[in-house]
Parts: sequence; structure tokens; C-alpha cells
Amino acid sequence: MEKKLKQEPSDLVKIVLFGPESTGKTTLAEQLAEHYKTVWVPEFAREYLQEKWDREQQTCQPEDLLPIAIGQMALENRLAKEASKLLICDTDLLETKVYSEAYYLGSCDPILEKYALINQYDLYLLTGIDIPWEKDDLRDKPNEREKMFACFKDTLIKYNRNFITLNGTEETRFRKAVESIDQLLER
Repeated sequence: MEKKLKQEPSDLVKIVLFGPESTGKTTLAEQLAEHYKTVWVPEFAREYLQEKWDREQQTCQPEDLLPIAIGQMALENRLAKEASKLLICDTDLLETKVYSEAYYLGSCDPILEKYALINQYDLYLLTGIDIPWEKDDLRDKPNEREKMFACFKDTLIKYNRNFITLNGTEETRFRKAVESIDQLLER
């Protein structure tokens, strides 16, 4: 199982959208992929958990986290083969670790945690909470946005990840992201 959580080697610059629910990650991932003419890796958990909700009206449980992590890495590894120079990831295993700890009393499966820390990305785009929260079947923490944002930011600092914070309008976020990615690509 551990092999399924590991990134396959590549020369791509890898960018991760990172942050609480309903902060514009998917929209920005799509925009960046279009701008750079590359592929983006969707959030596997969204489809997995929506199917679970539609089938059972149940939300994420601790036993869902490893299948979600395995699905996310399978998707990332497959789409990395289609990318050109740059891969935009709507999420990563470190985000799954943050949610695991936030929802399940600070615990995270040790195997998930191991690969959340081993897998590497060049830049994290931490999305701020200054845009309106939008309800859907899976989102459930509209009143905990500040707390969740702090968890995400603290995790990036704790594990010494390269990141920038994106706030403001969709256009402002996009421009700041492009500036930072362009700097990485010039190196």
C-alpha cells in the first residue's frame, strides 16, 4: 500500500493549492492550468465523498482517508505524465493530513502522515478566507474558517514548505500566483 502513496519521480515544477474549504482552490487550479497550457490534478476526495454522500448521506470517516490518499496519488502520478514542465495540484496528502487532524482529534494514520511529509512540491498557494463561503453537500465548517486557515498555515510553517498566501479578488489571486510560478520556472 505504501507504494501507492508515493510520488513518482519527475522533472516537473509542482504547485499545490492549499487551504480550507470554499476558498477558490479548484477555480484557481483550472485557471493556472489553462494559462500555462498544462494539466491540473483535481481533488480526488471531492468525487469520492460526493458519491458516498449520494449513496449513504454520510460524510467523511477516518476509514475513508487512506482510500482518498491512494486515489489522489494515483491521479497525480497519472496526470504528471501528461503535464508539460508544470503540474498544478488542487490538493495533496499534506492537506488530507490537516483535515484528518482537524476532524479526528489530532490523529492521522501514520502511513498517510509519512507520505504527506515525504512527497515534495515546489510551491504551495495558501488560499485565504476573504471570499464568500459557498454551501454544498460536503462543506461543513462555515463558522470555523479562521481556525481552519490557521491550521493550514501553521502546517506549512511547521514543515518548512515554500508558500505564498493568496487573498483578494479572483484576478488578484491569479496574478500573484502567476508571478510566483513564473519566478520558479525561470530558475
